Amino acid sequence: MEPIIYLDHAATSWPKPPKVLEAMRKAMDEAGANPGRGSHRMAVEASRVLYGTRKVLADLFGVNNPNDIALTSNTTEALNLAIKGYLREGDHVIATMIEHNSVRRPLEYLKRTRGIQVEYVAVDEEGQLDLELIERAFCPNTRLVVCSHSSNLLGSIIPLMELGRIVKEKGAVLLVDAAQSAGMLDVHVEDMHVGMLAFPGHKGLLGPQGTGGLYISPHIELEPLMHGGTGSQSEAIEQPTVRPDRYEAGTPNTVGFAGLRAGVEQVLEWTPQQIYQHEWELTQYLMEGLQQIRDLRLLGPGLGVARTGIVAFVSERYNASELAFRLDREYGIAVRAGFHCTPLAHMASGTAQTGAVRASVGMSTRRDEVERMIEAMVEIHS
Repeated sequence: MEPIIYLDHAATSWPKPPKVLEAMRKAMDEAGANPGRGSHRMAVEASRVLYGTRKVLADLFGVNNPNDIALTSNTTEALNLAIKGYLREGDHVIATMIEHNSVRRPLEYLKRTRGIQVEYVAVDEEGQLDLELIERAFCPNTRLVVCSHSSNLLGSIIPLMELGRIVKEKGAVLLVDAAQSAGMLDVHVEDMHVGMLAFPGHKGLLGPQGTGGLYISPHIELEPLMHGGTGSQSEAIEQPTVRPDRYEAGTPNTVGFAGLRAGVEQVLEWTPQQIYQHEWELTQYLMEGLQQIRDLRLLGPGLGVARTGIVAFVSERYNASELAFRLDREYGIAVRAGFHCTPLAHMASGTAQTGAVRASVGMSTRRDEVERMIEAMVEIHS
């Protein structure tokens, strides 16, 4: 494959740290059996792999009991487990206008099938949320507040500490979609009063695709999304009540979670603060360069304002798909164009008809790669 400048980290981080690949190979060689389904040494080792992954995730997110983390195949599964497992008929839910379809579609499904009520609170054009609007949206039957910690289109960041305090005072539960923040922003579920935290393994946590998880407060009980074999309480007709088995039916992706553990260990070594600073500096540099192009409009918070490593933009001269195609074919630069599974955020930013191009940096992104992106955009618009 030709060398590529990879600026699509918001979709999946790449390349993975070497230790991630090494951990996956080691797990395949030494722990390739089914965890929890036997007492022989390979099955026991596979169980250790999963617990070790939960342990480092608990360290990262401030979780007291690692068994309160259910391992899933991605953030979408985690959000579906949280939303469908918690809400009952007649419940009221507050969400925001930056939510991903992984939140919106389950909510709309339950609105149709369970009669829940959903209110999407407005954000401004840059994706910033006024917490007073959240407070005003509460009803007597509000049981859940769902929010994306950071918009996957605009890069804006929700003030999680303040939001968690409001939700706790109102007696509701806060579900956080950390798809764009896990590994890059500080998240402490106890301090921030987060009842449930859905996260991917393959983005900021540097693990492989097919991994993710959901932290579930010990005070919250969910109906399982899936039912089936768990290796525990096999004689019972119903799904086990013990965590995490209750939420993890079927054979897990042990090899993938071995890689996720290595990825999280790398994040802990670098620290989210250092990762954020690296991405912040590159993002500001990219924005400064793109702002010099007259025909471009940048989306999200302006220069100097807190944001994750995402810079989305629209061009007056080219549609988003054409720009992304040219960047790939003519310059070897990988970005993403379209609607990014978040039509609500495009409505908020005024790009619901056009879509946008999204460039996103990661810890492996170099300054010269960002410079090449700027040069390519200048050439295209010259």
